[in-house]
Amino acid sequence: MAMPAAASTNIVLRLEMDKDSTTFGRIATAIGAAGGDIVAVDVSGTGKTTTIRDLTVNISETNRKELIVSALNKLPGVHVLQVSDQTFLMHLGGKIEVTPKMTIKTRDDLSRVYTPGVANVSMAIHEVPSRAHTLTIKRNTIAVVSDGTAVLGLGNIGPLAAMPVMEGKAMLFKQLAGVDAFPICLDTQDTEEIIATIKRIAPAFGGINLEDISSPRCFEIERRLIEELDIPVFHDDQHGTAVVLLAGILNAVKLAGKRLQDCKVVLNGVGAAGIACTKILLAAGVVNIIGVDRAGALVNGRDYEHEAWNWYAGNTNPEREQGGLADVIAGADIFIGVSAPGVLKADDIRRMAKDPIVFAMANPTPEIAPEEAEGLVRVMATGRSDYPNQINNVLCFPGLFRGVLDCRASRVTEEMKLAAAHAIASVVTEEELNEYYIIPSVFNPHVAEKVKEAVIQAAYASGVARRRERGL
Repeated sequence: MAMPAAASTNIVLRLEMDKDSTTFGRIATAIGAAGGDIVAVDVSGTGKTTTIRDLTVNISETNRKELIVSALNKLPGVHVLQVSDQTFLMHLGGKIEVTPKMTIKTRDDLSRVYTPGVANVSMAIHEVPSRAHTLTIKRNTIAVVSDGTAVLGLGNIGPLAAMPVMEGKAMLFKQLAGVDAFPICLDTQDTEEIIATIKRIAPAFGGINLEDISSPRCFEIERRLIEELDIPVFHDDQHGTAVVLLAGILNAVKLAGKRLQDCKVVLNGVGAAGIACTKILLAAGVVNIIGVDRAGALVNGRDYEHEAWNWYAGNTNPEREQGGLADVIAGADIFIGVSAPGVLKADDIRRMAKDPIVFAMANPTPEIAPEEAEGLVRVMATGRSDYPNQINNVLCFPGLFRGVLDCRASRVTEEMKLAAAHAIASVVTEEELNEYYIIPSVFNPHVAEKVKEAVIQAAYASGVARRRERGL
C-alpha cells in the first residue's frame, strides 16, 4: 500500500536581497536544507543594490517555518521582511459574508424590500406562520451551533476559537449544496442555557446543525431539541460520522466478499460518534458489535458511570466477550476506531479474521498508522485527507440538509440516515471499487445530489416531509 506524503501548507517569504552579497541559488539551497520546497518566485521590487522577492514555499510541518526563517537570517545579505501563512491569509476578515439577492436602486425598490411594502409580507406570515418557509431565508438557512468544547482534535478551545471551523463548515454547505449556513458560537457550556438559546433563535432557521459539543452533554442537548423544535436537529459529530462510516463499510465488505450481518465488529471509543456509529450499524444489519472503552469491552449487566454506556452494553456484545481491545479483537472482521492514536497494534490486526477491514478514524493521528497496517489489511480507511479512503462528514451534511430543507422535514429519521449512507456508497461504481477507493471524494459533484434525493425519498416514506408536493 503506497502511502502519500504528509499534509502540507504554503508560506510566503518576502526577502530583501543584497545583489553583491548573496545569490538566489544560496537562498534556494538554504530553504531546501531546512525542509522547504520553493513553488513560486515573484519579484516585487528592485533597486540599484537590492531586490525584493516573494517566495512561496511548501512545508510539510509547522515548525519548518521557523527553521527556514532561521536559516535565511544566517545568510549574509538576506533580510526576511515578512512571513505570511497562506492559511492565515485565507481567514483574514473571516471566510463568509452576507450578500443581498437583489440590488436596491430606486425608492420603489426600497418600498418593496422594506417599508411600507414589507408590512404586507409580515402580516401574511403572522396569519399563516408556515409561510415563513417561502417568504423568508428560513427556507434555505441553517444554524451551525457550537460551544467550542470539542473542536476537531483541539478539544475545549472555546467559542471564539471555534469560529474559524464553523465558518469553514458554512462555506462547505454553500459550495456543495447551496445551503446558507451561519456559524453561531455560544459563550456557555451549560446544557440548559444552550437548549434555551437555540430554541429562541430557531424561528430564523430551517434546521440546526450541532457541532463540536462535548459528550455526554451533546446527547441531552440533541434529544431535547429534537423533542421541542419543529425543524430538523442534527448533531454532525455523531450522525454525520455514522452515515459516512456506514457508506464506507458497505463498500468495504462488498470488496472483501463479506456479508455485513455475518461480520464481527469491534469499535474502540464509545463516545458520541462511537455510539452513533453503532446505532446505524445495528440498523443496517450488524448483529455482533463489541464496544471497547476505558473500562474495556462493555458487557450487559454491569453498572457504568454513563447512562449511554448502560444502553450500549444492553444492545451489543451478544456473546458477552470481556477484556480489553487486544482480547476481543480476535476473529473480528471489522475494526472501527473513534478513539485515540496508537491503540491498535499490528499484532491485533494479525489476530483478526481473514481480509480484515480497519477504519482508524482518530484525528489527526489514527489508531494505527496506515504504514504499520500495510500488508495486513484488506481495506484501510482513516479520517485524514492525505491517505486513501477518508471518512469525512463533508460527504453527508451538505446533501442531507439540502434534502431536509427541500422537503421541509420536521426531523431526521434513522431511515433518512440509512438512505444517505447507501447514496454515498452508490457513487462508487462496481468498476471503480478497489482497496484505495471505497468512498467518493468530497469534491465529487454527484455526492450531494444523490444524498439529497435519497433523504427526500426517505423523508416522505417516514412521514416527516411537510411539503405536499415535491418541488413546491
